[in-house]
Amino acid sequence: MRLPASLMAVALALAVAADAAAADAAHGQELYESRCGGCHSLDANRVGPAHRGVYGRKAGSARNFNYSPAVKNSTVVWGERTLDAWLTNPQALIPGQRMNFRVATGEDRADIIAYLRQQSGK
Repeated sequence: MRLPASLMAVALALAVAADAAAADAAHGQELYESRCGGCHSLDANRVGPAHRGVYGRKAGSARNFNYSPAVKNSTVVWGERTLDAWLTNPQALIPGQRMNFRVATGEDRADIIAYLRQQSGK
């Protein structure tokens, strides 16, 4: 039995919401500081752009950061699914981008995303 596309979309949205609710922002902060902090900060551009407010922001739009043309010209808006895809494989989401770091486990990605969402006031 095949579900209608509208039911599949609702099921996917509920699954993403459940993952977000189960995520641990405190653990995400620890992961962010240990894995992301070498290149990123919440409030300052470094090798990578500042991340405060990243959740809900269009990719390539942080002020005063020199993005690759691929990121700057993308239509990606950072949310649960796009951040998860980015942290899974940045090159697959936006070919030609410059980040070469991945987060292997879905749980760690969800926790980092929960932390970024929290720091974005969402």
